[in-house]
Amino acid sequence: MNLENLQTKWGQFIPLVTVFFFWGFVAASNDILIPVFKKAFDLTQGQSQFVSIAFYISYTVGSLIYMGISLLIRKDLVNKIGYKNGLALGLVISALGTLLFYPAANTGSYSLMLAGLFTVGLGFSLQQTVANPLAIALGPIKTGSQRLTLAGGINNFGTTIGPLIVSFAIFGAAATGNTDMSIESVKIPYLILGLVFIIVAVLLKFSSLPEFPETIVETVENAASSKNTALQYPQLVMGMIAIFLYVGVEVSTAANLPAYMESKLGFAIGNIAPYVSLYWASLMIGRWTGAVEAFTDNMTTQKILRFLAPYLAFGVFLLVNAIAKHDLTPFYVYGLIILVLIAADMASKGNPARMLLIFSALGAVALFTGMATIGMVSVYAFTSVGLFCSTLWPCIFTLAVSGLGKHTSQGSSFLIMMIMGGGIISWTQGFVSDSIGIQNSYIVGVLCFAYLAFYAWKVSGILRNQGISFEEKISGGH
Repeated sequence: MNLENLQTKWGQFIPLVTVFFFWGFVAASNDILIPVFKKAFDLTQGQSQFVSIAFYISYTVGSLIYMGISLLIRKDLVNKIGYKNGLALGLVISALGTLLFYPAANTGSYSLMLAGLFTVGLGFSLQQTVANPLAIALGPIKTGSQRLTLAGGINNFGTTIGPLIVSFAIFGAAATGNTDMSIESVKIPYLILGLVFIIVAVLLKFSSLPEFPETIVETVENAASSKNTALQYPQLVMGMIAIFLYVGVEVSTAANLPAYMESKLGFAIGNIAPYVSLYWASLMIGRWTGAVEAFTDNMTTQKILRFLAPYLAFGVFLLVNAIAKHDLTPFYVYGLIILVLIAADMASKGNPARMLLIFSALGAVALFTGMATIGMVSVYAFTSVGLFCSTLWPCIFTLAVSGLGKHTSQGSSFLIMMIMGGGIISWTQGFVSDSIGIQNSYIVGVLCFAYLAFYAWKVSGILRNQGISFEEKISGGH
């Protein structure tokens, strides 16, 4: 293997991360649509939540469709059409979804709006199936999780600015006090988004991205194995449960935070938004930190970047909230909590299994602290869960698809299917809170982290038995 294959292929990686940005941009922007649709279509609170349901259930449906097509053609779909073509196709599907906003707005159809969001999500499902393992493959496996972490940081940048841009583009008049919002204001921004999807699809089609990455193409050893499906790999099956629980604890922690702050701490709903924003910004902070090793193998530079990257991301959060004219005073102390993240990242030494173990343990500690304390200490504890969730997706994904060879894209599809854990775990915690109280209900998240720590320990042995190790660094590259 030459030196080029030992280094991150930035010329291919940079265009790839554009799709990660879109996922975060659209998902976070949905929060803007919910209250507007509620008013425009005269919906109940439950009916307005169909926006989230339509979008997130599309990932599971998309994965099932992917598997069904693969069975019909008797070959994995992405292995058939190629990774680059898979990305382009996913973007075209999402673009078709944005087109539905035009007739939906003209006819005042809530159902058609939901169909548009669902179709956008179907395209995202295919993109996720392709892009996650591709990000890992564009360089050495040793830094695969760091590349996926970096891509996740780009995703979180999208979640940070998406609502601001969409709010300005669609509901700017409302922000100035105009309450006569027309549902037709949705049309143009989403048509523009669809056009951007098409442009990016064309650019990716003609980019240098590989159709069949070398590190994913089946090796001789894999070819000789008796495994006929990705589900025969224990690291994947256990990883599917891990993704389900990870997405669950990440979403449920934030979803239940407003109810906790309102009922237990007496916060007004309008004053809670910055703290929810801090939670999601914490994911960006952690991912920018965890991506350091993808840039350089120079230890001195890594140490500098480990301190610089998280505070740069924290600065983005402060800037966004300053623009929104929120009081920044309560957030400065959070800079001290970020030091815990930096120490944990250094202790992991870039090993995805070790990082998963350490960060899962810290996530459980954060939840226990939030459950055992009161006031702002508990708020910062619950919010810091975002820091410790930040690198779990890339760690789990990297570990789960390692060694799958030609079954990599199939395994990726199974993992994407488990995103549904975000809805189910959130509902579970809400149900538990009715019995034991909102603060104590975070025990559900503790149990999720317990399994993730177990998976980190167990999968290390599984992969080691398959001849896969993340301990040794590759000299001459990163």
